Amino acid sequence: MPGYIEPIEKLIRQFGKLPGVGPKTAQRYALTVLAMSEGEAREFADAVMYAKQNVTVCSVCGNYTDTDPCRICRTRDRSTICVVQEAKDVLAVERLGEYHGVYHVLGGVLNPLKGVGRDDIRLAELFRRLTGEVKEVILATDTSAEGEATATYIARFVKEYGVKVTRLAQGISIGSELQYADEVTLSRAFLNRKEI
Repeated sequence: MPGYIEPIEKLIRQFGKLPGVGPKTAQRYALTVLAMSEGEAREFADAVMYAKQNVTVCSVCGNYTDTDPCRICRTRDRSTICVVQEAKDVLAVERLGEYHGVYHVLGGVLNPLKGVGRDDIRLAELFRRLTGEVKEVILATDTSAEGEATATYIARFVKEYGVKVTRLAQGISIGSELQYADEVTLSRAFLNRKEI
């Protein structure tokens, strides 16, 4: 950022490394930190370091946790596994308060163009979890081409275990106008229609 002294530029660059944070937001974050009292800034830095030192990945599901296995793996219904791409996706599903099974975090999706194969994400760990107690696997990967390819790949193998495989329904979002829906979304909306 031109016009700032080196310590501020360095702080802006660090905030700019966060996903979804553009130059203006990084600048705003950096200036907000500088406006904090020394105690507030130390508390902020301590919180970052505390999380780095105390948060790990659950050895069962791959979600972030401070205990191993995580609370969800220890206390929830193991007959249903919801497969998600990243740990942040677990939070999205949990906010609904309607799902009572366990999760499996893949840590990415298959993407041969970027060199991400089946050994680069947590597929083997998922397949090892498909014991007699698992009755359903819910595929909740993104609807990108890579997310769809990963879901298709997983579904093929899970079916070999005799486990039911479902995919989150996709289609027109609430409040959308039909005329603005793209062909793929509209097609999925028709395929995933339900009786009312």
